Amino acid sequence: MAYSAANSRAGYVWYHGLMIDQSMLVELYLKKQLSSSAIADRLGCSEHKVNYWLAKHQIKKRSISDAIYRMYHPNGDPFLFQPPRTMGDGMLYGLGLGLYWGEGSKRGKGGVRLCNTDVRLIKKFIEFLYKFFGIEKDKLKFGLQIFKDLSRDATMQYWMRQLKIKKNQFYKVIVSKVRGEGTYKYKSEYGVLTIHLNNSRLKELICKHIDNID
Repeated sequence: MAYSAANSRAGYVWYHGLMIDQSMLVELYLKKQLSSSAIADRLGCSEHKVNYWLAKHQIKKRSISDAIYRMYHPNGDPFLFQPPRTMGDGMLYGLGLGLYWGEGSKRGKGGVRLCNTDVRLIKKFIEFLYKFFGIEKDKLKFGLQIFKDLSRDATMQYWMRQLKIKKNQFYKVIVSKVRGEGTYKYKSEYGVLTIHLNNSRLKELICKHIDNID
């Protein structure tokens, strides 16, 4: 099934089933972010043919992880970086990068992860995500790890109250054996909280910003 005359007038060219024009693939694969199988369905040809012409026109194919990401985010990245505009913004931006540099997960394929026992630190990182990437607090998930001599309900209520978040934003609480007496136990009186945002692209972007620090 060839493209219609209307499509041809719009700049798409389909040469009798023998060739797929480069401009068409740039439009469909790069700009509209369609998969090769979706393009094949649209053009009425095999996926093998689409892949052949992508290679022929030297259009680099997306990786499997990129393809999966696009499948779950068909409208593009759910965030947009907003650079600091004031001195206060600059301080928060630097603080957020520093917190993730020291406390965040930077390796692997997962999304944004940052854990700590200090509620003030957690608040600042949430503010950083919202201010510069537009991540609303209700989009975040939280993991809580406590010692078994702590109350699950009391510690969860503490974090909910301090951060103004909901119970359904928590994963299952992880309970660990009691540690010995000392400052570590004191610092963990409300457990260790982990911020979770399942977006690998955002993690990559934050890490790139960190890499640009001189």
